[in-house]
Amino acid sequence: MYEAERRSRLLVVDDSALNISVLGEALVGDYDLTVAKSGEEALEILGGDNLPDLILLDIIMPGMDGFDVLRHIKEDDATKDIPVIFITAMTGEDDEAHGLAMGAVDYITKPFSIPIVKARVRTHVQLKRKSDMLQRLSDMDALTGIPNRRRFDEWYDKEWRRAMREGAAVSVIMMDIDYFKKYNDNYGHGEGDICLRTVAQALRGCLNRSTDMVARYGGEEFIAMLPATEGPGAAVMAETMRKAVLGLQLPHEFSECSEYVTISVGVATVMPAMGMSRDELVRTADEMLYKAKEAGRNRVERTILG
Repeated sequence: MYEAERRSRLLVVDDSALNISVLGEALVGDYDLTVAKSGEEALEILGGDNLPDLILLDIIMPGMDGFDVLRHIKEDDATKDIPVIFITAMTGEDDEAHGLAMGAVDYITKPFSIPIVKARVRTHVQLKRKSDMLQRLSDMDALTGIPNRRRFDEWYDKEWRRAMREGAAVSVIMMDIDYFKKYNDNYGHGEGDICLRTVAQALRGCLNRSTDMVARYGGEEFIAMLPATEGPGAAVMAETMRKAVLGLQLPHEFSECSEYVTISVGVATVMPAMGMSRDELVRTADEMLYKAKEAGRNRVERTILG
């Protein structure tokens, strides 16, 4: 679902059932609400995949108070950009200044004024949507419309750390369009750009999980990451991608391995362990790609580390 089509998600963190009821009644018609009744519960929710677009956070709670929760939110790369509005009965300027200095975007004081709550939530949700849109644009490769290398590196780092925590395998697929320089030299750079876009979309169309990613790595080279995927599954995906590109039947009369545009593919899989560099997996996939080229191109070569 496109971001513009889905309802924004709010996380309400408050130990008072009355406050939750009041805020829920005011906001449930416009947003998808999740509720946490403690700071600890809020952080558990924020450790999941469906992150909120905005957090309404009470300050005074038993156990972990709102300031502690906000500190944890800002220290985590996955949540640090989620706007937080403090909801509190504390009206002192020093308290407000402290919360804003920590990274809260606004304060709403109790007892609630429903029109003010709605207006401030709407304002910060709209700002978050605009910020997210700009971020997505900066994450995309302008030519092909798929993620760029910078976005891949961020996603890869996140999924590598997740695999370390969960003891899951990670697979990387490196791909290169065969004899692309000859394609560009003979058909022209305009046709070369069309070829890159078409191949990129074909590769993206092979993915079937939201955690999988394919990105343009540079020039005519693409890279895919498959979290929680062991060797056999990665091999199937790699072959699916190779066949998808071949199936486009883009003529390439200057190729030395086929009459159509093809890709060579290298696959590497590892079970991440402490002390292991995540760069090693990408380097190994690149070595497998080189092996595929040496073996005649338009083929898949793979290996499992460790």
